Amino acid sequence: MTTDAAAPEGKAGEVFRVTVGLGLTSFGGPVAHLGYFERAYVRERRWLSAEAYAGLVALCQMLPGPASSQVGFLVGMRRAGWAGGFAAWAGFTLPSAIVLFAVALLGPRLQGPVLAALLHGLQLVAVAVVAQAVWSMAQKLCPERRRAGLALAAAVLMLVTGSAGVQILALLGGAAGGMLLCRGLPALPVPPSLAGDTFGGPSTPRSVSLLASGAALALFLVLLAGLPLLGRAAPRTLLDVAGIFYRAGALVFGGGHVVLPLLRDALVPEGWLSDAVFLAGYGATQAMPGPLFTFAAYLGAAMAPPGAPALVAALWSAVALVFMFLPGVLIALAGLPLWGWLARHEAARAALAGVNAAVVGVLGAALYDPIWTSAVLSGRDVAIAMTGFLLLERWRVPPLAVVGLCAGAALLSAGVP
Repeated sequence: MTTDAAAPEGKAGEVFRVTVGLGLTSFGGPVAHLGYFERAYVRERRWLSAEAYAGLVALCQMLPGPASSQVGFLVGMRRAGWAGGFAAWAGFTLPSAIVLFAVALLGPRLQGPVLAALLHGLQLVAVAVVAQAVWSMAQKLCPERRRAGLALAAAVLMLVTGSAGVQILALLGGAAGGMLLCRGLPALPVPPSLAGDTFGGPSTPRSVSLLASGAALALFLVLLAGLPLLGRAAPRTLLDVAGIFYRAGALVFGGGHVVLPLLRDALVPEGWLSDAVFLAGYGATQAMPGPLFTFAAYLGAAMAPPGAPALVAALWSAVALVFMFLPGVLIALAGLPLWGWLARHEAARAALAGVNAAVVGVLGAALYDPIWTSAVLSGRDVAIAMTGFLLLERWRVPPLAVVGLCAGAALLSAGVP
């Protein structure tokens, strides 16, 4: 295996070409994406060692944001500097984002029973996909009674209050509960390639200094505090959109599915769009390769002023997309020098375990309301959603195939020829 020190530096164009290929073919969600990345970056091209890659994966899985996109950005940066990082993000993100933008643009122009049945089928896909995510995450993140109890408490809080913004309280409660109940977790490994003060240590071709990491953390916090204030001062504008999506991207632990309740509570009650449009877009996202966060491209276009030209809708879509991913990139850069401390500090590990357990509860509550309550309207819908869940969880059928099967079943159920 080629070592990191011996790996030649690359160019941003090379990174973009590789990541576009991944963005067009990486189906299956973030865990599958990390497998595609390992094959492409470590085994086939040897851009970095297996140890360095494992360290990046471990870091990004501990932080809020889309783990696979964060790993891809850091790998691209390691390969070709800052331009390589942004090329990696663009290549992996844009293929599905462009398709979802087109779906949002063309959807309202299509009418009739066929479209209505297809949209309902996509809502049932969302039920199956989120149910599978809750089940899988619960097994990994709530393996014993203490964390299962924290997840249950978060779910009850969400369902009883039913108000926007409670997710933050649930996550904070999970962190506090974790510090009290989840001590004694095993220490996390600190790969040598991430143990230094710079990205990859002194032998790494590309590094992130402590100053750059500190600046990323400062920008992350300034935008998190400032964008909502700007949005309140200029409601229903692009500043408001930027604040909504930045906040959602900054508070997502546990994968792309967890962004669903955050965005739904920010958009649907405020009248930006309906539950049906929201869940149909989420269902369509399951048929796309690449990161789930590209759902933002669909939402941004759907939120654009009615009758707006395509260029205006594209601007709204781009703002939503960029500000959805931006906090994850910033926090990943900020977290590089802190990884060793986080991995060894018992209280930090315990708090993070509590947050992850609360994430399971938040997503479980969202599975019931609004996903189940909005999509499941009959016994046939229950059968379709349960079949989709079993295909995903038991038989490991690719999500794209499940989308097609659920959409076809919805058409048959509605009696559409």
